This record gives sequence, structure tokens and C-alpha cells, in this order.
Amino acid sequence: MATEIINERLLYPHYEIIRGAKVRFPSADLTHCDIVGRIMFSIGKHLIENKRGYLYSNVYVRFDDENIFVPDFSVVLKEHEQLLANRRYIFGVPDMVVEVLSYSTRKNDLTVKKDTYEAQGVREYWIVNPWDKSVMVYLLRDGKYFLDDVYILLDEKNLALLDDEERATVKNAIPVSIVDGLSIPLEFVFSWGY
Repeated sequence: MATEIINERLLYPHYEIIRGAKVRFPSADLTHCDIVGRIMFSIGKHLIENKRGYLYSNVYVRFDDENIFVPDFSVVLKEHEQLLANRRYIFGVPDMVVEVLSYSTRKNDLTVKKDTYEAQGVREYWIVNPWDKSVMVYLLRDGKYFLDDVYILLDEKNLALLDDEERATVKNAIPVSIVDGLSIPLEFVFSWGY
């Protein structure tokens, strides 16, 4: 009985409110956490060094009573710090949200959560796919998301299949559009350990 309770708490320690329904989600695995940590480190370092904003992981983002999400992490720029006034959660629309796909959250991250982030006005939304080592970057323009690009870490085998012209178009880093002068190398995002 105690093991079942422990396992239940490990698998489902959090919940979100998605379109008024309570949805539980499991704890992240190590790969998921490593990817989140690497992206957060890169963006957080830039925000701190330039005094540009704040970065939060696994914190509630309350859009309204029907939509209270817990993104893998959110960025709130300095000019929108009033969203952090209660110091318990983000009340309103962060500037950027990143979700790393997992088998249990994939459907919501790609559909209802993406649609909600768009409708609420999140300026930049990244969907990170750990299985194919890709990042889909959506940017908000005139109230609608457009797919800026899909950044894929190609291994040597796949790079060898490309001709010189195709190889020249391969993008090795993901630009962060909400801040100037920051790109994150794909190899860093998807490397394991040091």
C-alpha cells in the first residue's frame, strides 16, 4: 500500500486546469529535466547578465480560472514583472513558454495548450521533442502563431546524406526571439551529462 502511494505521488505530483478540467501530469524523467535545465541555463544566464527578466520552472501560469498551466518553464521579461506581483505564480501572459514533450503530455502540448498560449498572447512558444532532437519554434504575429522553424540536431550519418547546398542550410542553434543576441546551440540542448 505504501509503495502504491509513493508511486502515485511520484507519477502524478501536479495538476493543471485545462479548459476547466483538472488534468494530472507525471514527474519528468531525467532526459526531460536535463533538456529543460540546459535551455533554462542558457536563457537564464542571458537574462541575468543583461537584467532583462525572470525565468521560472514548474510554476503555475494562471491565465484565468479555466486555464491554469504548469509549463516546463516560462520567461517573463522585466517590462512585464507586474505578472509576478503575488510571488506565488504568474498571473497573466508570460513572454515565452517552453514545453518538452513526454508521452503523457504530448497531445495537450501540441493542441489545446498551444491554442491557449496563442489565444492568450504568449509571444514565443517552443515545443521540444526529445525523441527526434528537434525544437519547433512558434512566434506570435497579429494574434496568430506561425511556425518560425523546426530546428533538428542532425547526427553525422544524416548530415552525410545531404549535399553541400543542403548542408549549408542546416541550422545548429535556436535563436530566442524575445531577447536580442541569444541563440542556443542544439548540440548543447540535446547533450547528456557534461
